[in-house]
Amino acid sequence: MNTTGNILIVDDEKNIREGLKKTLELEGYNIETASNGEEAFEFIKNNDFDLVITDIKMPVISGTKLLEMINNIKPYIKVIMLTGHGNVETAVESMKKGAYDFFTKPVDIDKLILTIERAIKEKNIILENIELKKQLNEKYGIENIIGSSSSLKSVMDIVKQVAPTKATVLIEGESGTGKELIANAIHRLSDRADKPLVKLHCAALNENLLESELFGHEKGAFTGAIAMKKGRFELADGGTLFLDEIGEISPIIQVKLLRVLQEKEFERVGGTKTIKVDVRVITATNRDLLQEVQKKNFREDLYYRLKVVSIKMPPLRERKDDIPLLVNAFIKEFCQINNKPMLTISPKAMAILESYSWPGNIRELRNLIEGMVVLARGNEITEKDIPPHIKSEIIEKDFVKINLGLPLSEVEKIYILSTLKFVKNNKSKAAKILNIGRKTLHRKLYEYFGTSSSDDNSDENEEEINEEV
Repeated sequence: MNTTGNILIVDDEKNIREGLKKTLELEGYNIETASNGEEAFEFIKNNDFDLVITDIKMPVISGTKLLEMINNIKPYIKVIMLTGHGNVETAVESMKKGAYDFFTKPVDIDKLILTIERAIKEKNIILENIELKKQLNEKYGIENIIGSSSSLKSVMDIVKQVAPTKATVLIEGESGTGKELIANAIHRLSDRADKPLVKLHCAALNENLLESELFGHEKGAFTGAIAMKKGRFELADGGTLFLDEIGEISPIIQVKLLRVLQEKEFERVGGTKTIKVDVRVITATNRDLLQEVQKKNFREDLYYRLKVVSIKMPPLRERKDDIPLLVNAFIKEFCQINNKPMLTISPKAMAILESYSWPGNIRELRNLIEGMVVLARGNEITEKDIPPHIKSEIIEKDFVKINLGLPLSEVEKIYILSTLKFVKNNKSKAAKILNIGRKTLHRKLYEYFGTSSSDDNSDENEEEINEEV
C-alpha cells in the first residue's frame, strides 16, 4: 500500500480503465481495476479504497447503482463519475446522490488528478473525524462519570459491553449515585447516539399524566386535551427512552409498558390507531424491585423484561478512592461557573471528606462542594469550610484522647499513629495532613516503632516504604 491513496477504476472499456491505471500509477497511486459494477462491488466489500472512479453507463450494474451500493456500506469512499457528452444530465443527477464529481470523456487528466487529490484529502479528514468522535465517545461519552475505583470500573465494563446492543437495561442503586449518567453513557456509546435520548421521571406524575406522557393523547381524549400530543415513546423513536424511578409506576401502567416492550406498539390515549416504534428502553430505580415483585407491587414479567441487563451502582461510601477525583472535578466546575479563581483543598479537609459516610452519595458531595466554593474567601478550602454535621461525624469516629502529663514525644507518637489509622495507613495522605515529608514520616515511624510501618495497621493499603518524596 502506498502513502498516496488506493483507487478503484471501474469501466467496461478496457482501454479507458488501463489507460487511467497507468497514468495514475505514475502519480504514485495504488490502482485496482474492475470491468463491471458487480466485480467492483466485491472489490469494495473486501478492500479499503480511498476513491472509486466509475463509468456511468455499464451493463448489469450501472455506475449510478454502484454509487448507491457504495454509499450503503462505505459512505466515506469518494466516487467520481465518468460519462459521455450525451449523459451529462445523468452525471449531474448522480451528484445529487452523493458523487464527489463527474468528468466527461475524454477525461482532462490534469484536472482529474487535482480532483483526486482533493477528494482523498477530504475523505481522510472524514475518517479522522470519525476516529476522533469514536475516541471522544470512549473518553467523554462518559464525561461526567468520574472515578477509577474497581467498583466503578466494573460498572463501566458492563456499560461498554451492553451499549452497542438493543437490550433493555435496569440501573439499580441509591439516590444520588449517578444512575442517569450511566443511562447517558449507554446511549452515547450506542449506534443510536445520533438519535434522541428522551427522559421521563416516573415518580413525578400521577397515573393519568404518566400514561399521557408515555403514549401521548388525541385531541379531546380528556378535559384539557385541546390538541394531539405525542408521547415519549414516539419522541424517542429510533433512539433511547430513559425511565427514572420505574418502581413507582402503577399496575395499569405496568401492563401497558409491558405490551410496548413486547410488541413495539401502542395507541395514544383516546386513540385507536396503532403506532409502531423502535425504542431502546433504559430504566432506573432506587427500590429493591425484586422485593417489590415478592410483595406483589411490581409485575414479575415486567421486572424480568426490564432486567435483561442489570447494572448496580455502588454508593459513594464504597467508592472512597474516587472522592478526591470527584472533589477536584467539582471544585473546577463551580469555580468556572462562578467566575472564581481556581481553588485548592487542604489535605486535612480532603481527609475529612474521604472519611464521611455520604448518605446522599455523589449528589450530596456535589452540592456541598458548590456551597463551599461559593462561600470560600481565600484560595484554599480548609476543614473550617466544611459544615459541622460532617465534621461531627468524623470527630465521633476518629477522636484522639491524649492524657495530660505525657511527654511531647509520646503525644507525637499517638498523633502519628491516629492519623495513619484515619487515612487507612496511606502514608502519602498522612504526611500531607501532618505537614511533613514522606521521608520524615518514615524516619519517625522507625524511631517510634522500629519499622517504617505501624504494626497496628500495616496490612491496610500498605504503600512502598522506600517511595521517594
